[in-house]
Amino acid sequence: PQGRSSCPPLAALSQVLKLERSRREGVVFPLRRLARNLVPGAEEATFALFQPGLSALQRAETLFTSGRGHAIDYVSSAVRMEHAPQPALPEVCFIGRSNVGKSSLIRALFALAPEVEVRVSKTPGHTKKMNFFNIGKYFTLVDMPGYGYRAPKDFVDMVEAYLQERHNLKRTFLLVDGVVGIQSTDLIAVEMLEEFGIPYVMVVTKIDRISKGLLLKNVLRIQEFVKDKTQGCFPQLFLVSSVDFSGVHLLRCFVAHVTGSLPTVEAT
Repeated sequence: PQGRSSCPPLAALSQVLKLERSRREGVVFPLRRLARNLVPGAEEATFALFQPGLSALQRAETLFTSGRGHAIDYVSSAVRMEHAPQPALPEVCFIGRSNVGKSSLIRALFALAPEVEVRVSKTPGHTKKMNFFNIGKYFTLVDMPGYGYRAPKDFVDMVEAYLQERHNLKRTFLLVDGVVGIQSTDLIAVEMLEEFGIPYVMVVTKIDRISKGLLLKNVLRIQEFVKDKTQGCFPQLFLVSSVDFSGVHLLRCFVAHVTGSLPTVEAT
């Protein structure tokens, strides 16, 4: 485990900026980098809809870095909505199949606040409750229970109630395993989000575990699904690796953006 004072390499932008250019682009904009492998003439628009400049990325990083006067805290856990903390701040939630790497991703997002404990279990389906984290006075991030394998029995009730009742929810992040793509259990979550008209984003995890060719194939397949089968999903996918921090900086920036925590996001 990481020591309290040390944070993993590449967790901070300052480390990423020291890399040579193509590697740097691969870490900050993995989807844009992947787009270079497309056949000439392929549709590229959805690969670069959200392209913040360096100052926006840096501002987002400060939000995810704990410091004096800016605490990043685990607030509480809830099994039912009546136990959830009062909806005081803009909120985002992360949902996904058990074993999709959700807790690992949240831990990567919080890597610059090592005092925050995000439990990452060896056994899938370990998150049985909704876990609430406050990012200073800016926004709240909610880690939802995993669905599918070993999901809590009342998962659908819990998540349905949360999605319908949480008026401060700004965006839902739906995690999809980059190695296997969209699974039948993911479709249940998609149907729920579409039915309630909740704006959401698909985050493709574990991109370090797969070859570029296969990843591109899966990404194109997921993009096609988003285009043809969804209305509430943001057209750009977010690719992430909790291991080498690819896409983590961009995802922090998007979270800060959708919660209204960034003044403006200027494009690169």
